[in-house]
Amino acid sequence: MALDLANTVVFREDPERSLDRFDDPVELPRFAEAAAIFRIGEWGKVQFHPPLSQKGIEALIGIREVINSLFRSTTREGSLQSGDLSTFLRLGSDFVCNEPEGRDLRLPNLSEKKRELSLGAAAFLSAMRLLDPARLERIKICPNCHWLYFDESRNRSRRWCDMNVCGNRAKARRHYNRNVKQAGNNHV
Repeated sequence: MALDLANTVVFREDPERSLDRFDDPVELPRFAEAAAIFRIGEWGKVQFHPPLSQKGIEALIGIREVINSLFRSTTREGSLQSGDLSTFLRLGSDFVCNEPEGRDLRLPNLSEKKRELSLGAAAFLSAMRLLDPARLERIKICPNCHWLYFDESRNRSRRWCDMNVCGNRAKARRHYNRNVKQAGNNHV
């Protein structure tokens, strides 16, 4: 779920194509609802609450950006960066401290009882789970769209965030370039 939040900025590494989905305020509740559905295996039955105030939205974007920076730099450099980690822990602890007393924060939680959690606290707890070294080494950056993704393949050989989208695009691009090159050689 933490990586899903980081990926709400599309084409993050390409300033000309970059798009922040949260620039549209309608996207926050949509994301919260979709995350509860798509991450049921991680969270069990849950309802994520998006922030309602501007200050809350800014805090969520802050934790999103530090999650992105933390995992992107760790993927590239092979180690956790102290600055990113300390900022992540500080911002995340604010979200957890703002959860009502008695809220079940266990992860994964596959109990039958539906629970509620703020989107920021859920993203922080999900990211904390990814800090386990066995999980951390499975986080990769898609060479096509630049999303962060968790490689669940047995031998850690997955190359794209989604084979049906980015993988096909990369293969089609290679095929096109190969055919253009071959066609150019035939006219010599």
